Amino acid sequence: MKPACFSRMSPAVRASPLRPRANLQSSRRGWRLAPRFSVNVRAVSSIQSGHIDLAEDEGLVYVNNIFPHRLQWLLRGPLSHIQPLEGILKRINHPDLAAADPSQIVKRVLPQSEDFEIKHVVTRYKEGGAFVKYARKPGVKNEDIQNAIKEHLNKSPIRPWFNPFQKVDADLVHGRPWIEDLYRIPSNSVRVEFLANSTDGPPAELTQECLYTLFRPYGKLLEIHPQPFDSKVEPRYATLRFDRPRFAVMARNCLHGYVASEEEGGGKAGTRFKINYERKIKLSMIKDWIYNHPRIVIPALAALVATITVIIFDPIRTFFIKMKIKATLHAEENNIIQWIRRQASKANIMYFGQRKTDPRGLTAIWEDRQKDIAQLQAWLTETAETFIVVHGPRGSGKRELVLEQALKDHKYKVVIDCKQIQDARGDTAKISRAAAQVGYRPIFSWMNSISSFIDLAAQGMIGTKAGFSETLDAQLSKIWQNTAVAMKRVALEARRKDDKDAGMSDDEYLEAHPEKRPVVVIDNFLYDAEDSVVLDKLTEWAAGLTTANIAHVIFLTTDSSFAKPLSKALPNQVYRTVGLGDCSLDVGRRFVMSHLDAEEVLGGRVTDLEFMAHRIEAGETPQAAVDRIIEQSASEILKIFILGTDTITPQWTREQAWHIIKALANSKDGSLLYNKVLLADLFKENGEATLRALEQAELISVGSVKGFPRWVKPGKPVYHAAFQRLIENKTLQSRLDLLILGQLISNENKGIGKYEEELQLIGSLPKQPRELYSRTMWLLNKISDSQSKIENYEWESRKLQRALQSDS
Repeated sequence: MKPACFSRMSPAVRASPLRPRANLQSSRRGWRLAPRFSVNVRAVSSIQSGHIDLAEDEGLVYVNNIFPHRLQWLLRGPLSHIQPLEGILKRINHPDLAAADPSQIVKRVLPQSEDFEIKHVVTRYKEGGAFVKYARKPGVKNEDIQNAIKEHLNKSPIRPWFNPFQKVDADLVHGRPWIEDLYRIPSNSVRVEFLANSTDGPPAELTQECLYTLFRPYGKLLEIHPQPFDSKVEPRYATLRFDRPRFAVMARNCLHGYVASEEEGGGKAGTRFKINYERKIKLSMIKDWIYNHPRIVIPALAALVATITVIIFDPIRTFFIKMKIKATLHAEENNIIQWIRRQASKANIMYFGQRKTDPRGLTAIWEDRQKDIAQLQAWLTETAETFIVVHGPRGSGKRELVLEQALKDHKYKVVIDCKQIQDARGDTAKISRAAAQVGYRPIFSWMNSISSFIDLAAQGMIGTKAGFSETLDAQLSKIWQNTAVAMKRVALEARRKDDKDAGMSDDEYLEAHPEKRPVVVIDNFLYDAEDSVVLDKLTEWAAGLTTANIAHVIFLTTDSSFAKPLSKALPNQVYRTVGLGDCSLDVGRRFVMSHLDAEEVLGGRVTDLEFMAHRIEAGETPQAAVDRIIEQSASEILKIFILGTDTITPQWTREQAWHIIKALANSKDGSLLYNKVLLADLFKENGEATLRALEQAELISVGSVKGFPRWVKPGKPVYHAAFQRLIENKTLQSRLDLLILGQLISNENKGIGKYEEELQLIGSLPKQPRELYSRTMWLLNKISDSQSKIENYEWESRKLQRALQSDS
C-alpha cells in the first residue's frame, strides 16, 4: 500500500479536455498547445497534489535549463500579484526567436514520433525546467524514449535564450518528483536522505561508490560527503556537490523518490531517496545569522554608523563651520571685493553727494552709549574668562550695540538666535535651524525620524534601543561640540613657529591672547524659558567655551531673571552685565533731528523713534506719526493685557492690569510708588509676583534704588501716552471699572465669609471666655468695614451702569 502522499489524483483533477487552438494560451492552470501535439500544460493541479500521477503506460521526462535558475524571488516578490510569471515571460520573449515558452521547448526537445504522446507539461520556473508527461505505445519502453530524446538533442542542440553557451538537456525521471512551490532556491549541492521503502527492514546507507554510480550520469560531481559515523542525526544522509547547479537540479528531479535496489546498494528491502538542495554558507547564511542575532548585530551596526559619521562627516562639518566663522573675514580680505567697494564709494560721492556712514541715524544714540560700548570692548581683551550678559527691554538696541558697535572690528564671531531655534516645530526642525546658524553641514535631520522607527522596532525585538536615533539633546551637543572644535582651530590659525610664545601649549596661548578668541553672541536668550533642552545645552556649551578660553560669550536677553539659568551653568563664576534702557530725551531729540528739520519728542525708545522717523519720511506729519505709534501701542496693550486674558491664563488679571494702567495714566510724572501699588486691594495676594510678570511682559518697568524696587513706570515711554489714550474711552473705562468693582466686592465677600465662620466657631463654645472678647470685636469691626466697602462699591457700580446705559 502506497503512502497517502503518493495517492493518485482524482479523475476530476486529471481530466483536461483539449481545445483546438492554433496558438498557445496561458492561464493560471497552465498552457495549451496545438492539437497535433495534444499537450496540456498544467501546473496548479500538480502543485496542489505535490506529485505527478502516472499510469502503467505513462512516463516522465525532465527538461532542464530552459529558464533562468533563480526566478523564485520574482514569484515571492512585489511583482508576483500582477500576473503569473509565465505570462510575463511570454510577453518579453519572442517564441519564434528564443523558443523560451514551454510549448516551443517541448516541440524542439522531444522528437516527433508515433511511439509516444505528450499528455502534460509541468513547468518549474524556480529550477529552470519542466516535467513532460507522456503516454507510451504498447511495446515501447521508457529507455527507448530516453535514448530517442538524447539522440535528437545531440543532433539538434537547443541553446537557451538567457545563456547561448549552454545547452538544453533532458533525461528520464526514475523516481517520484516532489512538485512544490516552497521558497527553496537551487544550489549545486544536494542532500540525499536514506529512507525505508517498507516496513520489512531498515534503510541502507549507500556508499560513495554507489552514490557516484547513480548520480554521476546527471553531471560532474565534485564531492561526496557521507554523514559522520558518530552523528546521531536521523535519517542518515549524504551530501553531494556538483560542478554546476543545473546538474544538481537534474539529479534531484530525476532521482527524488527513487528506490535503490539491493544490487545498487539499497539493501534487501530497498532504500528510497529524499533529495533536497543543500544551502551554501554564503550571503544567505550571513543574512540568516544577522536575522537570528539582533542583540549583537543592531548595536554593532549602530556603532559602525557612529564611527563612520565621526571619521568621515565630522571633519567635513568642522570645515564648513570654520568657513561660516570666517565668512566676514573673507569678504574683508578679498582684494577684488575691496576694489569694488572703493569704486562704489567713489560713485556714490560723485553722483549722490557725500556718502552716509549711518543710514539709520543712530550716531547720537551710540554716542550716548559709548561708555557701554567701550566697556564691552575692554572685557573682550581681558585674559580672564569672559561671560557677558547684555539685558534690556525689547527695542533698546542690544543686538545693534553689540554686533554693529562693540564687535564691528572683531574678525571672528558667531551669532546664535534662540528665537529661531525654539520657534521651530519638532526636534528635526530645531536641529536643522541650530545647524544652519553655525554652518554645520551636512546635516541629516530627516534621518532622525526614520531612525526613531528603527529604534522602536529594535526595542520590540531585543528589549532595548539600538542607538540609531539620537535625542534633541544629543544632536545639539554634537553641533555645539563641532562648533567649539572649529572655533579653537580658527583661534589657533595665527600661531607661527617663530613667535615668541611658540613654546606655549594651545590652551596657554589662548589664555594669553584673548584678542584671538572668536566671540559667540547668543541672541534672544530665555525667549522661551520652558524649552529647557535648548537653554541647558547652550548655557553648558557657553560655560565650556569660556572655561577653556576658546571663545568669548555674550548673551542678549530681555528677561530680567537671567541669573538663575546662568548660575546653574557657572555656579562659581561672576559674569559681567550691561543693562540697557531708554536713551535720554536729549538723545531722542537728536535722533529725531537727524531725520527731521523740526524738533519732536517721543520718549527714548529707539524703535519708536525710528518708526516715527520713517513715517515722517514717508510723508506723514510729525503729529500723525506720533498718533499712529500711540494708537498702535494702545491696541497692543488692550489686546495683550486686557482682552488676552480670555484666551490664555497669564499671571495677572485684567482688573490688575487696568488698575495700573489707569493709575499711571492719571499720574502727573508717569510713575507710581512700588509699595503703594502693593497696598492696593487688588494686589494684596501675590502682588510682587504679579508686578514681576507685568514687568516681564513689558507693560511696566520697575525702577530700583540701591537694589530695592522703588518706582513703577510704563514699560516704554510711549505707553504713558497710550495709557492716557485708553482711559479717554469712557465706555471702555466704565466697563473695566465695573469689573474691578466686581472683583473688589467678591474679595470683600470672601473676607466676610471667613470672619463669619470664625464668629460661628466662637459662638459654638459652651461659655464665652473673657479673653475672646477683643477677638470677637475685631471680627465684628472687620465685617463692618468690609460691608461699608461693599456698599460704596455697589454705589459706584450702579453709577457706572447708569453711565453705560445712557451711552447706549
